Amino acid sequence: MDWKRFWRHVVMTPFAARRAFPASTLEAIQRSVSEQEKHHRGEIRFVVEAELTTPQLRAGLTPRQRATELFAQMGVWDTAERTGVLVYVMLADHKVEILADRGISAVIEPATWQAICESMVAEFREGRFEAGSIRGIEAIAALLAQHFPAAGENVNELSDRPVML
Repeated sequence: MDWKRFWRHVVMTPFAARRAFPASTLEAIQRSVSEQEKHHRGEIRFVVEAELTTPQLRAGLTPRQRATELFAQMGVWDTAERTGVLVYVMLADHKVEILADRGISAVIEPATWQAICESMVAEFREGRFEAGSIRGIEAIAALLAQHFPAAGENVNELSDRPVML
């Protein structure tokens, strides 16, 4: 087990996560997702997790693997046009992962998502969790609007409310 990583997860408590993502920030994220989804046919889910459990750490679960688990558990893959996007923030590891469903992955390169993740992490490093989250959502929405513009009735298939784990 990576002991340095283990201790980062021990120190990162739900209380520390709530300081980074207080209710007002979660509300701002929800408003941003709701507003941005008016311009495209994609569905954005935003998840923040403070730390992993000891068994998850012992198993060597990476933030990407955890994001993949949550992508399935939250049904992000289950949208009509396969246009779901999961934004996963792992606070203890200082990582952001963006996973897109097949419909989106067919037209948007992984490097594009990685660039958005890196810009969000840079904002978070400066303590700007709300601003970094909103900018990330806006960047994702711009890509979705370009490739999957809103047309006709734009049904909201997934909750816009961010999830704190």
